[in-house]
Amino acid sequence: MISKYYWNCWLAAIFVLFHFSTGFYLPGLAPVTYCSSKDDSAKNSKCKTHIPIFVNRLDSMESILPYDYSSFDFCQAEDVRYPVENLGQVVFGERIQSSPYNLSFNDGVKCINVCQKTYKKGDKESIRKLNFIKKQVKKNYQQHWIIDNMPVTWCYDVDESDKKYCAPGFPVGCYVTEKGVGKDACVTSELFKSKDTYYVFNHVDLVIGYHEVKANELGTSITGSGYRLVSAKLTPKSVQHKGKGPSACENPKAMAIPSTLDDVLTINYTYSVTFIERSDVRWSSRWDYILDSMPHTNIQWFSIMNSLVIVLFLSGMVAMIMLRTLHKDIARYNQMDNSEDAQEEFGWKLVHGDVFRPPRKGMLLSVFLGNGIQIFFMTLITLLFACLGFLSPANRGALMTCVLVLYVCLGTPAGYVSARIYKSLGGERWKSNVLLTALLCPGVIFGIFFFLNMILWIESSSAAIPFGTLVALLALWFGISVPLAFVGAYFGFKKRPIEQPVRTNQIPRQIPDQSIYTKALPGIVMGGVLPFGCIFVQLFFILNSIWSHQMYYMFGFIFLVFVILVLTCSEATVLLCYFHLCAENYHWWWRAFLTSGFTAVYLFIYSIHYFVYKLEISGVASTMLYFGYTLILVFLFFLLTGSIGFFSCFWFVRKIYSVVKVD
Repeated sequence: MISKYYWNCWLAAIFVLFHFSTGFYLPGLAPVTYCSSKDDSAKNSKCKTHIPIFVNRLDSMESILPYDYSSFDFCQAEDVRYPVENLGQVVFGERIQSSPYNLSFNDGVKCINVCQKTYKKGDKESIRKLNFIKKQVKKNYQQHWIIDNMPVTWCYDVDESDKKYCAPGFPVGCYVTEKGVGKDACVTSELFKSKDTYYVFNHVDLVIGYHEVKANELGTSITGSGYRLVSAKLTPKSVQHKGKGPSACENPKAMAIPSTLDDVLTINYTYSVTFIERSDVRWSSRWDYILDSMPHTNIQWFSIMNSLVIVLFLSGMVAMIMLRTLHKDIARYNQMDNSEDAQEEFGWKLVHGDVFRPPRKGMLLSVFLGNGIQIFFMTLITLLFACLGFLSPANRGALMTCVLVLYVCLGTPAGYVSARIYKSLGGERWKSNVLLTALLCPGVIFGIFFFLNMILWIESSSAAIPFGTLVALLALWFGISVPLAFVGAYFGFKKRPIEQPVRTNQIPRQIPDQSIYTKALPGIVMGGVLPFGCIFVQLFFILNSIWSHQMYYMFGFIFLVFVILVLTCSEATVLLCYFHLCAENYHWWWRAFLTSGFTAVYLFIYSIHYFVYKLEISGVASTMLYFGYTLILVFLFFLLTGSIGFFSCFWFVRKIYSVVKVD
């Protein structure tokens, strides 16, 4: 009766959870209902009539230095408001503020003047502002606007196909070289033809799509009917305005900025808005037109199939060793009853008295393993949250916030694993072990990060982390992560050392001469090839999302690739570890860590290839920033893959030596 009662309670709890989950929205991501100001029902309704436009930082594919919107001499709001940003947004360098553009729902306007900027010859301040705009136009800096928590997109044709690509941003302008060659957006129109001339996009045509939602639909609290925004697109234009009013934007001449200012230059910034009803698009799927326009989905499946083939190949090799070779070895070793047979031992059993001999630099190894486990669980939990939809592109900064919070809160597993391994290796300096676990690897990462932040400060970039945020990061590190590492280390040292299945001899055995493929360096270099082969295609898309400012949303793919990476690192390390033990080489501790950890070296080499052949980054500061952030990524990846390989090999070695009879 009691078990039946508890079973009914569980069913009821699940039903209630499912019932309430149908109306669940992530914080800040709930739909906003709009009404027209001309509608009489809007006065007594909770719907909104004003549509605010926010502007974000400006960035470029040719530079890693983003700049705040206020750094440019654009139109500014009279009362600038800065929405509250989470930790991830601040670390990523997002700087969102209100704009001077005013929209009312379903109120289409044409050629509304926002402001006028004048630049005079001989005025140093005017020349400085104009030169800054020209410099960023030449580097193809992109503006990023936000309407109803959606990026305002610029959709244009890709090559000669009918498919449009919708970019979550639009350029400040474009440049025509001294040879008359148009760069970037200047190829879109024949108006941009003057040599050595800059063109600024000072007019935008906004097209906002909406659909009607009835009052009885879930999530609405309005009288009558309301509307929700489902798309926000714009077309940037360069217009040399003549006069005022709607006809001012119809001048066919483009707004050109000469290389040398010889007279007074006046730039008017205007906008037009059109509202269209899109009854075929629901609010929940309004991001689809942006995400679906991004190519390479077929290549993603090709990447998965390629990785699966490698995993199947490795699994077959490991299965053959485990089921055939090892099974025969163990059966033969266990049948050796007389002393003559025992003296004929060979292969991996011959080193049973040395295989668990503590390695050199055991302290450093245990510290790396503790931090590797911390990164492993951080990655795993983050990907699970991402697959469940909590870290979608609509939830700005959530991905980085989740990563930082998880890394800080997972200090306990790091301290525990490091302490357990170090104690099992016979270590006694537990204070040094705890301090190094809590401070060494995070200190290396923070040191590189702080150096890069100094470069951003010098360059006056918006990506520079404010001093208060740096203090907050240090508080998270020393106030939460370090104490949690001490707690984990306390429980780790309190437990008894891991008991090994065989005893270690007092005198180390001499290792015979090794063949070329069983030596340390060739084995380590070969060990990282297969894991990298499983991820290099997916790595291209990840690097694109970081450096080419493309949205990454296929977290299901990356979770599957992460599982494949874990399997490949484990199997490749176990395979090479078995070959080394058969060659009577018992120095497997560091080799197991470095074999799979060498995948990070291939990651660094690929990052260099990506920088040289895929990116157009120029400038010393941007180059230093690229390789600085790459070093952080490579170091984290080294700890992750190295720990996966080590613990797989550790389990394998303990398993095979626990099933043989050793006198």
